[in-house]
Amino acid sequence: MDEATLRELLDGVRAGTVAPDDAVTRLRRLPFADLGFARVDHHRSLRQGLAEAVYAPGKEPAQISAIVGELLAGPGRSAVLVSRADDTQAEATLAANPGGGRHGSTLVWHPMPDRSERIVVVTAGTSDLPVADECAAVLEAHGFHPVRINDVGVAGLHRVLDAADELAAADAVVVVAGMEGALASVVGGITGAPVVAVPTSTGYGAAFEGVTALLAMLTSCASGVTVVGIDNGFGAAYAIARLFPVRIEARA
Repeated sequence: MDEATLRELLDGVRAGTVAPDDAVTRLRRLPFADLGFARVDHHRSLRQGLAEAVYAPGKEPAQISAIVGELLAGPGRSAVLVSRADDTQAEATLAANPGGGRHGSTLVWHPMPDRSERIVVVTAGTSDLPVADECAAVLEAHGFHPVRINDVGVAGLHRVLDAADELAAADAVVVVAGMEGALASVVGGITGAPVVAVPTSTGYGAAFEGVTALLAMLTSCASGVTVVGIDNGFGAAYAIARLFPVRIEARA
């Protein structure tokens, strides 16, 4: 349930168009529903304005399907996500819960209304695309329409400089980079917008599966760069969503 749906329900009770017993029935699932193997949070959108997400790895397809079904059965049309789903999990969950869309390993139902903020997602190399794709899919579920700038790593600095105007015009930027992770510092020095950096596990020998990029981003000389965990495109998108919360004005 999101805030708008709750307000409509309470207005209906006040106006007499919704019976109190019906309102109680609809509210009964708040704040969570216990499925035995999972306690499904119906309160996420109301509490935080963010989509509820189901992390797929380690779960059986039937478990994911049941959790998504419970979320979709709740009042309102809050956005629902499944992250990191494999083919078997995705096919089973989409078959059991029609109306969803698949974007790589991310599944989405009921995307949020369109947002006006200009979010740019930048990758250092083509190998970073899966992480950037996850980030973009989660941003789109929250109503953003991210601009993509791909393969502009610092080994060819002219490529990212060519995108300087787009970066300067952004409301926020996500930088996805492996190897030594230097792109985050470069972008952080070009734009005045908030920068969320995502280290990836791509790179040779001393890249240590993303640890080198992570440490480099954490010690960036571009002040104020925020860093999420290795390969965490999902977390970067949620960080952006928290920067631009949806506000619903109280009515008299």
